[in-house]
Order: sequence, then C-alpha cells, then structure tokens
Amino acid sequence: MNTRDPGDSAHGIPCPVVPELLRWLELRACKSLSLRELVEAGIDRLPLPGTGATLSRWQMLAAVAAHDLSLAKLFEGHTDALAIQAELGATEPAAGTLWGTWCAEPPSAKVQVQAIAGSRSVRISGTKSWCSGAATVTHAVLSGWNEAGEACLVTVAMHQPGVTVTEQGWQAVGMADSASVDVHFDNAVAAPLGQPGDYVRRAGFWQGGAGIAACWWGGAAGIGRRVHALIGITPDAHRLAHLGSIDVALSASAALLRECAAWIDAHPSANSELMALRARLAVEAAATEVLRLAGRALGAGPLCRDARFARAMADLPVYLRQSHAERDLAHLGAGTIADRRGVCAWKL
Repeated sequence: MNTRDPGDSAHGIPCPVVPELLRWLELRACKSLSLRELVEAGIDRLPLPGTGATLSRWQMLAAVAAHDLSLAKLFEGHTDALAIQAELGATEPAAGTLWGTWCAEPPSAKVQVQAIAGSRSVRISGTKSWCSGAATVTHAVLSGWNEAGEACLVTVAMHQPGVTVTEQGWQAVGMADSASVDVHFDNAVAAPLGQPGDYVRRAGFWQGGAGIAACWWGGAAGIGRRVHALIGITPDAHRLAHLGSIDVALSASAALLRECAAWIDAHPSANSELMALRARLAVEAAATEVLRLAGRALGAGPLCRDARFARAMADLPVYLRQSHAERDLAHLGAGTIADRRGVCAWKL
C-alpha cells in the first residue's frame, strides 16, 4: 500500500487516510518494522499539527509507539522534521528520504554554523548528541549556533564527507534500537532553515512537544493491552484491581490529550506551552503508573518470557525521561500564575 497523495499528505481534515494507515499497522502487529518500511508505505504522511486533525496525527504516533517504542522515537523525529520544514516554508523533502530531528543542546556538544561566501549553503562543525537513528536516516534537521551566537536550524544530508556517525553516547538497554548516538560534523555542507530563533519561537514547537506525549501514551497503552491479554480467563480480584487502575490512568490521560489536540486546532498560531506541559505531565504520570501496575499484575513470567512485553517495559521508562519531571511541573505552576487568558481555569 502506498498512500502518498498531495491532496491528503499534510492538511487533510479530518484526514480520512489515518484509519487506513492504522489498519495497515494493525495487520503487522506481530512483525518487526523499520522506519523505511513506514515511510515507503506512506505512514509518515500525517496531518500537520494545528491544521484541524492534530488528534489524527497523534493517533498514528500512539499506534506506532504501541507497536515498538524505539521505532516510534525514530518515526516521531522523522515526522517532526517534516512538520518543521513545512512550518518554516522549506521545499518539501524528496520522497523516500528518512529524517531525524536533533535539537538537544547539552553544554558539552555544540554545532557551529558558518556561512559560505557567495553561497546560500553553510558549513557545520562540532558534535551533536542524542541523534536518534543516526545510522538509519538520510537527512536531519538539527540545531546549531551561527557566528553571531544565535541559535539556528539547518538541514543536512548524512551521506557526505565530513559526517561521522559514532557508536558513542548510548549505553542504555531501554530504547536500544533508537541508537541515539553522537554525530561529528567536520565542515559538512548544510542548508539554513528559517531564521535564527525560529525553532522555539514557532507555534509548532509546543505542538510537537505534546505529540511526544502521544508516543508515551501509546507505549503505555501497548503495555496495558498486553496485561489485558495475559491476565487470564478468571483473574483474581487483585489482578482485576490492577487492570481497573490501568484503565483509569490511560482513559484520563487520553481525555487530556484529546482536549489538548482540540485546543491546538482551535488556536493553531497560539502558544500552546501550558496545554502541552499539562498533557505531557499527565501522560508521564499515567505511563509511570501503568509500568508499576503491569509488573504487579503479571509478575515475573512475562518479563522473562515475553520478549516484546519485556522490551516495552524497558523502553518506556527511558523514553519518559524526555520529560523534565519536577522542572516541568514548576514551569507549569508558574504558568498558571502568570496566565491571564483563562486557559488554566479549573472548571468543568
């Protein structure tokens, strides 16, 4: 199946192709998939955030995450790169290209961006950390710093001189298949994307941040479904209580994600920071609870004998650490004090 069609690629409302994509994924529920397979099947042709079908976009992210969290990490980065380029007016990437989005800025790893005289291209040098799928993708959107000390974005082709994908920077068992390693750039050629400061200034920054929560939720839902399947025909009261608690956690956080998606579609150009933080933190709490309950409900057996379940239980805690935990909670609390638009009003 290939669903690529300019008419439904980015702005479909309500995106009728998404149910077809979900069915494609469900038919391959027991099969290992790669990012390339998803792209070649058109699974990446999601509606852009804020175009009236944000929930449809998140449903696909969640579905991929329920299938395989490491794959979801690569898929989310690929689709985020496509959305960033569309939002900043770049030319649509060539069909079949695989993208990463690498915009983490640890103090120890900085990429310098230098203009090339008489050219619209730039050269980039330095180390980029947390480059998920670096050995897989063909291109990446990455952040760097120009000669004026301003944060900026570039797009770079990976298969060129001056790009070295290392095996450094990732020792975790969880999310091992995301291979989020360091990449060295040595005068590699790149193309500027947008204007300095655009990455965090654009509306899509927090819209995309909320989309990551949809991946966390999908991973937790996949674990919850496995508990449901393995709990037995006549489970005891304790297992039923754990399953009921999983239902509460997933249902409540799903409702908040749906509310957040609807708000983004109603306010596509607005700053969705508070809505996104609230959804992210609620999903993080729900996913953490699902992890705790799943282990208690099923015991050691599936953790030792069910490879897919064991991998999801190891992957999800690592993926959740994209949350900044108490820092984000404090930021949300400060936002509720500063907000004067009524977004944070606590009412039914």
